[in-house]
Order: sequence, then C-alpha cells, then structure tokens
Amino acid sequence: MSFKAEETAVILIEFQNDFCKPGFPLYPGVEKVLTENRVIENTVELVKKAKEKRVLIIGCPITFEPDYRDLGQEFGIKANAKKVGAFRKGTRGAEFIDELKPYIDIYVEGKRGLDGFHGTNLDTILRYCGIKNVAIAGFLTNVCVESTARTAFDLNYKVVILRDCTAALSWEEQQYAETKLFPLIAEVMTHKEFLEKLK
Repeated sequence: MSFKAEETAVILIEFQNDFCKPGFPLYPGVEKVLTENRVIENTVELVKKAKEKRVLIIGCPITFEPDYRDLGQEFGIKANAKKVGAFRKGTRGAEFIDELKPYIDIYVEGKRGLDGFHGTNLDTILRYCGIKNVAIAGFLTNVCVESTARTAFDLNYKVVILRDCTAALSWEEQQYAETKLFPLIAEVMTHKEFLEKLK
C-alpha cells in the first residue's frame, strides 16, 4: 500500500520536554526504549523528509492548567502527571522539543486525556486539510498512541504506527502493542518504510 503525500499527516503525540529530555520528570520512565529505539533521531529524520514531500506535520501535546484544575479524575497515569508536575501550561517541560518545532505545521489544542481526538480540534484539522491517512509517533506507545490510533481507525482514517518513532515504559509493552494490538487497527512499520510508501 502507498500513500498520497497530500492526503497524509504525521501526528506527533507528546514529544514534549517532560517526556523526551533528561532532567525532566517523565524521562526516566521512557529512557530505555526512547534511546534504544532512537526515537528522537528517527522522528527528526521522519518529519524532515516527510515535510519535503508536503506531508502535514501535526504536533499533539497534552497540557494542563498550572494548578491542574482541568485534570479531571485523579487516577492512574493522569494522577502521576500531577504528582510529578508534568505538562503544566507555560512551563519548559510542556513545550515540544526544539528539534521538532521547525517542522510542525499545526498544533492540536485541548488535549487533556489519552486520546488525541477527544475534546480537541484534531479531526477538524485533518478533514479541512483533506487528510485520509495518519502516521502516528510518540508516547506512550500503548497509552496515548494506541488511544489516538483506535479513534482514527473508527473515524475511517488509514492508520500507520511508526514503531521506531514510539516509546513505552518497557520493551515488553512496546512489543506487545506492535505485535498484538496495532495489527488490528493499523499498519506497523518503520519511519523509513513509511517514507518509501509516500507518493
């Protein structure tokens, strides 16, 4: 299967300093898979080459008010974000990493949960831009990436998961998502394989 570049978007889920950079609170959890999978390097190469082919590059951050009044239920992974002070609006940690900023065309607004579509303008952006195919990268593979991919599938987009541009808290979780979960709703491939399929 090939993809028309003008009908394709790359969605970058939570490539924020709080996840991606040493010294920020969530980095230790993803460090192993992030570094061994070369996620940052692969994603920079991905967006640089995809943008040259006129693929739409979308940044999809998660952010909360500084006092977390908009957090919703304080349970599980969201409770942990508050506990460690992650993703607070106006902080360096909530910003997208500098390496990707030059390539992003549009940022999604309103993401406060796991799914990049829920409560945001993502579907509107994609439809107004004539997008039929979405390639998803980011964090966590089996949480926000998976939630966003499931909704994209239900909304009738063709979905690609970029396995070398995603990271989970462990290789066990990463590989389970790649081999057991994603094949039901998406094509799983490397960023190089994806770039080769762009027409």
